[in-house]
Amino acid sequence: MESLQHLANGFAIALTWQNLLLALVGCFLGTMIGALPGLGPSNGVAILIPVVFSMGLGATPALILLTSVYYGAMYGGRISSILLNIPGDEPALMTTLDGYPMARQGRAGEALAISGLASFVGAFFATWGLVFLAPQLVGVALLFGPAEYFAMFTLAFATLGGVTSSNQAKAAFAAAIGLALAFVGVDGQTGVPRFTGGNVHFYDGIDFLIAIVGMFALSEVLVFIEERGKANSHTTAPVTELGRVVPPWSMIKDTSGSMGRGTVLGFIAGILPGAGASLGSFLAYTLEKKWVGKNGRFGKGDPRGVAAPEAGNNAAAGGAMVPMLALGVPGSGTTAVLLAMLLSLDITPGPLLFTNNPDVVWGLIAALFIGNVMLLLLNIPMVGLFTRVLRVPSYYLMPGVAMVSFIGIYALTNSTFDLMLLIGFGVLGWVFRKLSIPMVPVILGVLLGELMEKNLRRALTISDGDLSILYGSPLAVGFLTVAVIGFVAPLFVSRYVNFKKLKAEVHNDGTSD
Repeated sequence: MESLQHLANGFAIALTWQNLLLALVGCFLGTMIGALPGLGPSNGVAILIPVVFSMGLGATPALILLTSVYYGAMYGGRISSILLNIPGDEPALMTTLDGYPMARQGRAGEALAISGLASFVGAFFATWGLVFLAPQLVGVALLFGPAEYFAMFTLAFATLGGVTSSNQAKAAFAAAIGLALAFVGVDGQTGVPRFTGGNVHFYDGIDFLIAIVGMFALSEVLVFIEERGKANSHTTAPVTELGRVVPPWSMIKDTSGSMGRGTVLGFIAGILPGAGASLGSFLAYTLEKKWVGKNGRFGKGDPRGVAAPEAGNNAAAGGAMVPMLALGVPGSGTTAVLLAMLLSLDITPGPLLFTNNPDVVWGLIAALFIGNVMLLLLNIPMVGLFTRVLRVPSYYLMPGVAMVSFIGIYALTNSTFDLMLLIGFGVLGWVFRKLSIPMVPVILGVLLGELMEKNLRRALTISDGDLSILYGSPLAVGFLTVAVIGFVAPLFVSRYVNFKKLKAEVHNDGTSD
Protein backbone atom coordinates (compact mmCIF):
# COMPACT_ATOMS: atom_id res chain seq x y z
CA MET A 1 0.00 0.00 0.00
CA GLU A 2 2.90 2.33 0.69
CA SER A 3 4.10 1.88 -2.89
CA LEU A 4 0.65 2.83 -4.19
CA GLN A 5 0.67 5.97 -2.06
CA HIS A 6 4.08 6.94 -3.44
CA LEU A 7 2.80 6.21 -6.95
CA ALA A 8 -0.15 8.56 -6.37
CA ASN A 9 2.32 11.28 -5.40
CA GLY A 10 4.25 10.48 -8.54
CA PHE A 11 1.16 11.03 -10.69
CA ALA A 12 0.70 14.42 -9.02
CA ILE A 13 4.21 15.27 -10.25
CA ALA A 14 3.84 13.75 -13.72
CA LEU A 15 0.38 15.18 -14.46
CA THR A 16 1.54 18.70 -15.21
CA TRP A 17 1.22 20.31 -18.62
CA GLN A 18 5.00 20.46 -19.05
CA ASN A 19 5.59 16.81 -18.16
CA LEU A 20 2.64 15.59 -20.22
CA LEU A 21 3.90 17.53 -23.24
CA LEU A 22 7.43 16.17 -22.76
CA ALA A 23 6.07 12.63 -22.50
CA LEU A 24 4.06 13.10 -25.71
CA VAL A 25 7.03 14.56 -27.58
CA GLY A 26 9.31 11.82 -26.27
CA CYS A 27 6.89 9.06 -27.30
CA PHE A 28 6.51 10.54 -30.79
CA LEU A 29 10.25 11.04 -31.32
CA GLY A 30 11.06 7.66 -29.83
CA THR A 31 8.66 5.84 -32.14
CA MET A 32 10.20 7.54 -35.19
CA ILE A 33 13.74 6.80 -33.95
CA GLY A 34 12.85 3.17 -33.30
CA ALA A 35 11.29 2.83 -36.75
CA LEU A 36 14.49 3.92 -38.48
CA PRO A 37 16.75 0.88 -38.98
CA GLY A 38 20.07 1.12 -37.16
CA LEU A 39 19.34 3.88 -34.66
CA GLY A 40 17.47 2.11 -31.85
CA PRO A 41 16.79 3.30 -28.29
CA SER A 42 20.43 3.59 -27.16
CA ASN A 43 21.38 5.90 -30.02
CA GLY A 44 18.13 7.84 -29.76
CA VAL A 45 18.59 8.60 -26.07
CA ALA A 46 22.29 9.37 -26.55
CA ILE A 47 21.57 11.86 -29.33
CA LEU A 48 18.97 13.70 -27.24
CA ILE A 49 20.96 13.98 -23.99
CA PRO A 50 22.86 17.13 -25.10
CA VAL A 51 19.57 18.60 -26.38
CA VAL A 52 17.93 17.97 -23.00
CA PHE A 53 20.78 19.73 -21.19
CA SER A 54 20.60 22.71 -23.52
CA MET A 55 16.88 23.02 -22.69
CA GLY A 56 17.71 23.51 -19.01
CA LEU A 57 15.14 20.97 -17.79
CA GLY A 58 15.05 19.75 -14.21
CA ALA A 59 15.79 16.17 -13.24
CA THR A 60 12.24 14.82 -13.40
CA PRO A 61 11.19 16.47 -16.72
CA ALA A 62 14.50 15.45 -18.34
CA LEU A 63 14.08 11.83 -17.29
CA ILE A 64 10.44 11.79 -18.39
CA LEU A 65 11.46 12.97 -21.85
CA LEU A 66 14.31 10.47 -22.24
CA THR A 67 12.45 7.46 -20.83
CA SER A 68 9.53 8.29 -23.12
CA VAL A 69 12.00 8.21 -26.02
CA TYR A 70 13.28 4.87 -24.67
CA TYR A 71 9.85 3.27 -24.49
CA GLY A 72 8.82 4.85 -27.79
CA ALA A 73 11.87 3.43 -29.55
CA MET A 74 11.05 -0.02 -28.20
CA TYR A 75 7.56 0.34 -29.71
CA GLY A 76 8.89 1.75 -32.99
CA GLY A 77 11.41 -1.00 -33.64
CA ARG A 78 8.60 -3.25 -34.83
CA ILE A 79 7.66 -0.99 -37.76
CA SER A 80 10.73 -1.60 -39.92
CA SER A 81 10.81 -5.24 -38.77
CA ILE A 82 7.33 -5.87 -40.15
CA LEU A 83 7.38 -3.66 -43.24
CA LEU A 84 11.04 -3.92 -44.32
CA ASN A 85 12.21 -7.18 -42.73
CA ILE A 86 14.97 -5.05 -41.18
CA PRO A 87 14.94 -4.90 -37.36
CA GLY A 88 14.99 -1.36 -36.00
CA ASP A 89 17.25 -2.74 -33.27
CA GLU A 90 18.34 -6.19 -32.07
CA PRO A 91 15.36 -6.79 -29.69
CA ALA A 92 13.02 -6.40 -32.68
CA LEU A 93 14.85 -9.15 -34.56
CA MET A 94 12.42 -11.89 -33.57
CA THR A 95 9.42 -9.82 -34.73
CA THR A 96 10.61 -10.11 -38.33
CA LEU A 97 10.18 -13.89 -38.34
CA ASP A 98 6.36 -13.69 -38.45
CA GLY A 99 5.73 -9.96 -38.86
CA TYR A 100 7.23 -9.69 -42.34
CA PRO A 101 5.41 -12.78 -43.67
CA MET A 102 2.14 -11.26 -42.40
CA ALA A 103 2.97 -8.04 -44.27
CA ARG A 104 3.65 -9.98 -47.49
CA GLN A 105 0.25 -11.63 -47.08
CA GLY A 106 -1.46 -8.22 -47.03
CA ARG A 107 -1.89 -8.19 -43.24
CA ALA A 108 0.70 -5.55 -42.39
CA GLY A 109 -1.86 -3.40 -40.59
CA GLU A 110 -2.97 -6.30 -38.39
CA ALA A 111 0.65 -7.20 -37.59
CA LEU A 112 1.45 -3.60 -36.64
CA ALA A 113 -1.69 -3.33 -34.50
CA ILE A 114 -1.07 -6.62 -32.67
CA SER A 115 2.57 -5.70 -32.08
CA GLY A 116 1.52 -2.30 -30.73
CA LEU A 117 -0.99 -3.90 -28.37
CA ALA A 118 1.56 -6.50 -27.24
CA SER A 119 4.12 -3.75 -26.65
CA PHE A 120 1.59 -1.95 -24.45
CA VAL A 121 0.78 -5.08 -22.44
CA GLY A 122 4.46 -5.92 -21.90
CA ALA A 123 5.50 -2.40 -20.91
CA PHE A 124 2.41 -1.73 -18.77
CA PHE A 125 2.72 -4.80 -16.57
CA ALA A 126 6.51 -4.47 -16.41
CA THR A 127 6.02 -0.97 -15.00
CA TRP A 128 3.78 -2.45 -12.29
CA GLY A 129 6.61 -4.89 -11.57
CA LEU A 130 8.91 -1.90 -11.21
CA VAL A 131 6.47 -0.31 -8.75
CA PHE A 132 6.39 -3.28 -6.40
CA LEU A 133 9.83 -4.85 -6.84
CA ALA A 134 12.26 -1.92 -6.92
CA PRO A 135 11.22 -0.42 -3.53
CA GLN A 136 11.77 -3.80 -1.87
CA LEU A 137 15.47 -3.49 -2.63
CA VAL A 138 15.60 -0.26 -0.62
CA GLY A 139 15.45 -2.35 2.55
CA VAL A 140 19.01 -3.54 1.96
CA ALA A 141 20.37 0.01 1.82
CA LEU A 142 21.74 -0.06 5.37
CA LEU A 143 23.68 -3.24 4.58
CA PHE A 144 25.75 -1.50 1.90
CA GLY A 145 29.27 -0.45 2.81
CA PRO A 146 32.29 0.31 0.59
CA ALA A 147 33.06 -3.40 0.11
CA GLU A 148 29.46 -4.17 -0.91
CA TYR A 149 29.39 -1.30 -3.39
CA PHE A 150 32.69 -2.50 -4.88
CA ALA A 151 31.26 -6.03 -5.22
CA MET A 152 28.12 -4.62 -6.85
CA PHE A 153 30.18 -2.69 -9.40
CA THR A 154 32.20 -5.86 -10.04
CA LEU A 155 28.89 -7.61 -10.76
CA ALA A 156 27.95 -4.88 -13.22
CA PHE A 157 31.20 -5.21 -15.17
CA ALA A 158 31.16 -9.03 -15.10
CA THR A 159 27.71 -9.21 -16.67
CA LEU A 160 28.24 -6.48 -19.27
CA GLY A 161 28.82 -8.94 -22.07
CA GLY A 162 25.23 -10.04 -21.70
CA VAL A 163 23.77 -13.51 -21.48
CA THR A 164 23.69 -13.72 -25.28
CA SER A 165 27.37 -12.85 -25.68
CA SER A 166 29.66 -15.48 -27.17
CA ASN A 167 32.94 -13.65 -26.49
CA GLN A 168 33.38 -12.54 -22.92
CA ALA A 169 37.03 -11.67 -23.61
CA LYS A 170 35.92 -8.80 -25.84
CA ALA A 171 33.51 -7.58 -23.16
CA ALA A 172 36.29 -7.71 -20.54
CA PHE A 173 38.63 -5.85 -22.91
CA ALA A 174 36.03 -3.13 -23.46
CA ALA A 175 35.41 -2.83 -19.70
CA ALA A 176 39.17 -2.45 -19.12
CA ILE A 177 39.29 0.39 -21.64
CA GLY A 178 36.33 2.06 -19.94
CA LEU A 179 37.99 1.81 -16.53
CA ALA A 180 41.25 3.18 -17.93
CA LEU A 181 39.39 6.18 -19.37
CA ALA A 182 37.76 6.75 -15.96
CA PHE A 183 41.19 7.13 -14.36
CA VAL A 184 42.18 10.00 -16.66
CA GLY A 185 42.45 13.25 -14.72
CA VAL A 186 43.67 14.50 -11.37
CA ASP A 187 43.53 11.89 -8.60
CA GLY A 188 41.06 13.15 -6.03
CA GLN A 189 43.02 11.65 -3.12
CA THR A 190 46.60 12.51 -3.97
CA GLY A 191 46.13 15.44 -6.38
CA VAL A 192 48.47 13.81 -8.92
CA PRO A 193 47.53 13.97 -12.65
CA ARG A 194 47.03 10.50 -14.14
CA PHE A 195 47.14 9.51 -17.82
CA THR A 196 46.73 13.10 -18.99
CA GLY A 197 49.80 13.22 -21.22
CA GLY A 198 50.46 16.72 -19.91
CA ASN A 199 47.28 18.03 -21.56
CA VAL A 200 45.39 20.36 -19.22
CA HIS A 201 42.11 19.57 -20.97
CA PHE A 202 42.24 16.12 -19.37
CA TYR A 203 42.76 17.36 -15.80
CA ASP A 204 39.01 17.29 -15.11
CA GLY A 205 38.69 13.84 -16.62
CA ILE A 206 36.70 12.76 -19.66
CA ASP A 207 33.05 13.79 -19.75
CA PHE A 208 31.00 10.61 -20.13
CA LEU A 209 28.44 12.45 -22.27
CA ILE A 210 31.13 12.93 -24.92
CA ALA A 211 31.92 9.21 -24.80
CA ILE A 212 28.25 8.24 -25.04
CA VAL A 213 27.33 10.54 -27.94
CA GLY A 214 30.53 9.71 -29.81
CA MET A 215 30.41 5.93 -29.46
CA PHE A 216 26.68 5.53 -30.04
CA ALA A 217 25.52 8.35 -32.32
CA LEU A 218 28.61 9.44 -34.24
CA SER A 219 29.81 5.89 -34.88
CA GLU A 220 26.44 5.20 -36.53
CA VAL A 221 27.17 8.03 -38.96
CA LEU A 222 30.60 6.57 -39.74
CA VAL A 223 29.07 3.14 -40.34
CA PHE A 224 26.60 4.74 -42.78
CA ILE A 225 29.43 6.49 -44.64
CA GLU A 226 31.24 3.17 -44.96
CA GLU A 227 28.16 1.27 -46.15
CA ARG A 228 26.76 3.97 -48.44
CA GLY A 229 25.68 2.46 -51.72
CA LYS A 230 25.55 -1.08 -50.39
CA ALA A 231 22.38 -3.14 -50.44
CA ASN A 232 21.98 -2.88 -46.65
CA SER A 233 21.97 0.94 -46.53
CA HIS A 234 18.28 0.90 -45.58
CA THR A 235 16.86 2.10 -48.89
CA THR A 236 14.48 -0.85 -49.30
CA ALA A 237 10.96 0.21 -50.17
CA PRO A 238 8.57 -0.70 -47.38
CA VAL A 239 5.36 -2.68 -47.80
CA THR A 240 2.93 0.08 -48.71
CA GLU A 241 -0.38 -1.78 -48.41
CA LEU A 242 -1.24 -1.87 -44.72
CA GLY A 243 -4.62 -3.51 -45.14
CA ARG A 244 -6.85 -3.72 -42.08
CA VAL A 245 -5.32 -1.70 -39.22
CA VAL A 246 -7.71 -2.87 -36.48
CA PRO A 247 -7.21 -6.60 -35.77
CA PRO A 248 -10.30 -8.80 -35.33
CA TRP A 249 -11.32 -9.68 -31.78
CA SER A 250 -10.57 -13.37 -32.45
CA MET A 251 -6.93 -12.50 -33.20
CA ILE A 252 -6.62 -10.44 -30.00
CA LYS A 253 -8.12 -13.32 -28.02
CA ASP A 254 -5.79 -15.89 -29.61
CA THR A 255 -2.68 -13.79 -28.90
CA SER A 256 -3.58 -12.74 -25.34
CA GLY A 257 -1.88 -15.79 -23.83
CA SER A 258 1.23 -15.13 -25.92
CA MET A 259 1.35 -11.57 -24.64
CA GLY A 260 1.04 -12.71 -21.03
CA ARG A 261 3.76 -15.35 -21.26
CA GLY A 262 6.05 -13.02 -23.20
CA THR A 263 5.57 -10.31 -20.56
CA VAL A 264 6.63 -12.58 -17.69
CA LEU A 265 9.68 -13.94 -19.52
CA GLY A 266 10.72 -10.50 -20.77
CA PHE A 267 10.46 -8.89 -17.34
CA ILE A 268 12.62 -11.59 -15.76
CA ALA A 269 15.20 -11.23 -18.55
CA GLY A 270 15.21 -7.44 -18.13
CA ILE A 271 15.98 -7.66 -14.41
CA LEU A 272 19.10 -9.75 -15.08
CA PRO A 273 22.04 -7.32 -15.43
CA GLY A 274 23.42 -7.45 -18.95
CA ALA A 275 20.64 -9.65 -20.38
CA GLY A 276 18.43 -6.91 -21.78
CA ALA A 277 15.57 -6.91 -24.24
CA SER A 278 17.28 -9.14 -26.81
CA LEU A 279 17.17 -12.13 -24.49
CA GLY A 280 13.60 -11.32 -23.44
CA SER A 281 12.46 -11.24 -27.07
CA PHE A 282 14.31 -14.44 -27.93
CA LEU A 283 12.99 -16.38 -24.93
CA ALA A 284 9.43 -15.19 -25.51
CA TYR A 285 9.42 -16.25 -29.17
CA THR A 286 11.25 -19.56 -28.67
CA LEU A 287 9.18 -20.76 -25.73
CA GLU A 288 5.93 -19.60 -27.34
CA LYS A 289 6.80 -21.61 -30.43
CA LYS A 290 7.34 -24.69 -28.26
CA TRP A 291 4.19 -23.95 -26.23
CA VAL A 292 1.97 -23.81 -29.32
CA GLY A 293 3.72 -26.74 -31.00
CA LYS A 294 2.23 -28.13 -34.20
CA ASN A 295 -0.86 -25.95 -33.85
CA GLY A 296 1.10 -22.88 -34.90
CA ARG A 297 2.38 -21.52 -38.21
CA PHE A 298 5.45 -19.85 -36.79
CA GLY A 299 7.71 -18.39 -39.44
CA LYS A 300 4.83 -18.22 -41.92
CA GLY A 301 2.82 -15.33 -40.49
CA ASP A 302 1.44 -16.47 -37.13
CA PRO A 303 0.21 -13.44 -35.10
CA ARG A 304 1.39 -15.16 -31.91
CA GLY A 305 4.91 -15.00 -33.32
CA VAL A 306 4.52 -11.20 -33.37
CA ALA A 307 2.76 -10.77 -30.03
CA ALA A 308 5.15 -12.86 -27.91
CA PRO A 309 8.50 -11.19 -28.80
CA GLU A 310 7.00 -7.69 -28.78
CA ALA A 311 5.58 -8.23 -25.29
CA GLY A 312 8.90 -9.77 -24.27
CA ASN A 313 11.19 -6.99 -25.44
CA ASN A 314 9.00 -4.20 -24.05
CA ALA A 315 8.63 -5.98 -20.71
CA ALA A 316 12.40 -6.38 -20.63
CA ALA A 317 12.75 -2.63 -21.17
CA GLY A 318 10.69 -2.05 -18.02
CA GLY A 319 12.50 -4.79 -16.13
CA ALA A 320 15.88 -3.26 -16.96
CA MET A 321 14.80 -0.15 -15.04
CA VAL A 322 14.64 -2.16 -11.79
CA PRO A 323 18.39 -2.80 -11.29
CA MET A 324 19.22 0.63 -12.75
CA LEU A 325 17.09 2.56 -10.26
CA ALA A 326 17.37 0.27 -7.23
CA LEU A 327 21.01 -0.86 -7.48
CA GLY A 328 22.66 1.55 -9.89
CA VAL A 329 23.45 -1.39 -12.18
CA PRO A 330 22.06 -0.93 -15.72
CA GLY A 331 20.18 -3.88 -17.15
CA SER A 332 20.71 -2.82 -20.78
CA GLY A 333 22.68 -0.46 -22.99
CA THR A 334 19.93 2.15 -22.96
CA THR A 335 19.63 2.11 -19.17
CA ALA A 336 23.41 2.65 -19.06
CA VAL A 337 22.85 5.84 -21.04
CA LEU A 338 20.01 6.83 -18.68
CA LEU A 339 22.35 6.13 -15.77
CA ALA A 340 24.74 8.69 -17.25
CA MET A 341 21.91 11.19 -17.38
CA LEU A 342 21.11 10.65 -13.71
CA LEU A 343 24.73 10.98 -12.64
CA SER A 344 25.14 14.18 -14.64
CA LEU A 345 22.15 15.59 -12.72
CA ASP A 346 23.91 14.75 -9.41
CA ILE A 347 21.42 11.96 -8.72
CA THR A 348 23.02 8.65 -7.80
CA PRO A 349 20.88 5.58 -8.58
CA GLY A 350 21.12 2.91 -5.95
CA PRO A 351 19.54 1.62 -2.77
CA LEU A 352 19.02 5.11 -1.34
CA LEU A 353 17.46 6.65 -4.45
CA PHE A 354 13.89 5.96 -3.33
CA THR A 355 14.64 7.63 0.01
CA ASN A 356 16.75 10.60 -1.12
CA ASN A 357 14.92 11.46 -4.37
CA PRO A 358 11.39 10.04 -4.13
CA ASP A 359 9.91 12.83 -6.27
CA VAL A 360 12.24 11.99 -9.15
CA VAL A 361 11.81 8.23 -9.10
CA TRP A 362 8.05 8.10 -8.49
CA GLY A 363 7.38 10.93 -10.94
CA LEU A 364 9.36 8.93 -13.49
CA ILE A 365 7.43 5.70 -12.81
CA ALA A 366 4.09 7.54 -13.07
CA ALA A 367 5.26 9.05 -16.36
CA LEU A 368 6.00 5.55 -17.67
CA PHE A 369 2.35 4.60 -17.16
CA ILE A 370 1.24 7.79 -18.92
CA GLY A 371 3.74 7.24 -21.72
CA ASN A 372 2.51 3.68 -22.33
CA VAL A 373 -1.06 4.89 -22.78
CA MET A 374 0.14 7.67 -25.11
CA LEU A 375 2.15 5.17 -27.16
CA LEU A 376 -0.85 2.88 -27.56
CA LEU A 377 -3.01 5.79 -28.70
CA LEU A 378 -0.30 7.05 -31.06
CA ASN A 379 0.80 3.77 -32.59
CA ILE A 380 -2.50 2.39 -33.83
CA PRO A 381 -4.29 5.39 -35.42
CA MET A 382 -1.04 7.06 -36.58
CA VAL A 383 0.69 3.96 -37.89
CA GLY A 384 0.43 5.27 -41.45
CA LEU A 385 2.40 8.39 -40.48
CA PHE A 386 5.15 6.40 -38.79
CA THR A 387 5.54 4.13 -41.81
CA ARG A 388 6.34 7.18 -43.94
CA VAL A 389 9.41 7.76 -41.76
CA LEU A 390 10.95 4.70 -43.40
CA ARG A 391 11.06 6.58 -46.69
CA VAL A 392 13.44 9.24 -45.33
CA PRO A 393 16.75 8.60 -47.13
CA SER A 394 19.68 7.89 -44.84
CA TYR A 395 21.79 10.50 -46.61
CA TYR A 396 19.43 13.13 -45.17
CA LEU A 397 19.06 11.50 -41.76
CA MET A 398 22.71 10.86 -40.85
CA PRO A 399 23.99 14.42 -41.41
CA GLY A 400 21.19 15.54 -39.08
CA VAL A 401 22.38 13.08 -36.43
CA ALA A 402 25.95 14.39 -36.76
CA MET A 403 24.78 18.01 -36.58
CA VAL A 404 22.72 17.43 -33.42
CA SER A 405 25.66 15.59 -31.82
CA PHE A 406 28.20 18.34 -32.48
CA ILE A 407 25.91 21.24 -31.61
CA GLY A 408 24.71 19.52 -28.44
CA ILE A 409 28.19 18.77 -27.10
CA TYR A 410 29.53 22.24 -27.96
CA ALA A 411 26.53 23.83 -26.22
CA LEU A 412 27.40 21.87 -23.08
CA THR A 413 31.15 22.43 -22.91
CA ASN A 414 31.95 25.38 -25.23
CA SER A 415 35.20 23.59 -26.06
CA THR A 416 36.52 22.76 -29.51
CA PHE A 417 38.83 20.20 -27.86
CA ASP A 418 35.76 18.28 -26.74
CA LEU A 419 34.52 18.23 -30.35
CA MET A 420 37.79 16.60 -31.42
CA LEU A 421 37.43 14.17 -28.52
CA LEU A 422 33.88 13.45 -29.74
CA ILE A 423 35.25 12.52 -33.16
CA GLY A 424 37.85 10.30 -31.47
CA PHE A 425 35.15 8.41 -29.59
CA GLY A 426 33.13 8.13 -32.79
CA VAL A 427 36.09 6.49 -34.54
CA LEU A 428 36.63 4.23 -31.51
CA GLY A 429 32.96 3.20 -31.64
CA TRP A 430 33.25 2.49 -35.37
CA VAL A 431 36.32 0.29 -34.76
CA PHE A 432 34.51 -1.54 -31.98
CA ARG A 433 31.55 -2.20 -34.28
CA LYS A 434 33.88 -3.60 -36.95
CA LEU A 435 35.52 -5.91 -34.40
CA SER A 436 32.19 -6.88 -32.76
CA ILE A 437 33.34 -5.49 -29.41
CA PRO A 438 30.47 -4.28 -27.18
CA MET A 439 30.48 -0.55 -26.47
CA VAL A 440 28.35 -0.54 -23.32
CA PRO A 441 31.26 -1.79 -21.11
CA VAL A 442 33.33 1.23 -22.20
CA ILE A 443 30.53 3.62 -21.33
CA LEU A 444 29.87 1.98 -17.98
CA GLY A 445 33.58 1.99 -17.20
CA VAL A 446 33.72 5.75 -17.74
CA LEU A 447 30.55 6.15 -15.65
CA LEU A 448 31.30 3.91 -12.69
CA GLY A 449 35.08 3.60 -12.72
CA GLU A 450 35.65 6.52 -10.36
CA LEU A 451 32.99 5.32 -7.89
CA MET A 452 34.39 1.81 -8.02
CA GLU A 453 37.90 3.05 -7.25
CA LYS A 454 36.69 5.26 -4.37
CA ASN A 455 34.81 2.41 -2.70
CA LEU A 456 37.77 0.06 -3.09
CA ARG A 457 40.05 2.63 -1.45
CA ARG A 458 37.60 3.26 1.38
CA ALA A 459 37.20 -0.46 2.07
CA LEU A 460 40.96 -1.02 2.15
CA THR A 461 41.45 2.05 4.35
CA ILE A 462 38.90 0.71 6.85
CA SER A 463 40.59 -2.72 6.93
CA ASP A 464 44.11 -1.27 6.95
CA GLY A 465 44.88 -2.98 3.65
CA ASP A 466 43.35 -6.37 4.49
CA LEU A 467 41.78 -7.74 1.26
CA SER A 468 39.45 -10.05 3.18
CA ILE A 469 37.08 -7.13 3.74
CA LEU A 470 36.09 -7.39 0.07
CA TYR A 471 34.47 -10.78 0.71
CA GLY A 472 33.77 -10.44 4.41
CA SER A 473 29.98 -9.99 4.29
CA PRO A 474 27.27 -12.30 2.90
CA LEU A 475 26.03 -9.52 0.61
CA ALA A 476 29.48 -9.01 -0.93
CA VAL A 477 29.92 -12.77 -1.33
CA GLY A 478 26.52 -12.96 -3.02
CA PHE A 479 27.38 -10.19 -5.50
CA LEU A 480 30.77 -11.73 -6.29
CA THR A 481 29.23 -15.19 -6.75
CA VAL A 482 26.61 -13.86 -9.17
CA ALA A 483 29.39 -11.93 -10.95
CA VAL A 484 31.34 -15.15 -11.56
CA ILE A 485 28.20 -16.96 -12.74
CA GLY A 486 27.23 -14.01 -14.94
CA PHE A 487 30.65 -13.98 -16.57
CA VAL A 488 30.80 -17.72 -17.20
CA ALA A 489 27.13 -18.37 -18.13
CA PRO A 490 27.32 -16.75 -21.61
CA LEU A 491 29.94 -19.28 -22.64
CA PHE A 492 27.28 -21.99 -22.32
CA VAL A 493 24.17 -19.99 -23.25
CA SER A 494 25.72 -18.94 -26.56
CA ARG A 495 25.47 -22.55 -27.73
CA TYR A 496 21.70 -22.23 -27.65
CA VAL A 497 21.32 -18.54 -28.53
CA ASN A 498 22.95 -17.71 -31.85
CA PHE A 499 21.83 -14.31 -33.02
CA LYS A 500 24.12 -14.33 -36.04
CA LYS A 501 22.32 -17.40 -37.37
CA LEU A 502 18.97 -15.78 -36.67
CA LYS A 503 19.99 -12.62 -38.52
CA ALA A 504 20.98 -14.71 -41.53
CA GLU A 505 17.58 -16.40 -41.45
CA VAL A 506 15.78 -13.08 -41.16
CA HIS A 507 17.45 -11.54 -44.19
CA ASN A 508 16.81 -14.54 -46.41
CA ASP A 509 13.06 -14.47 -46.88
CA GLY A 510 11.55 -13.48 -43.55
CA THR A 511 10.89 -17.06 -42.42
CA SER A 512 12.44 -19.25 -39.75
CA ASP A 513 13.08 -22.95 -39.58
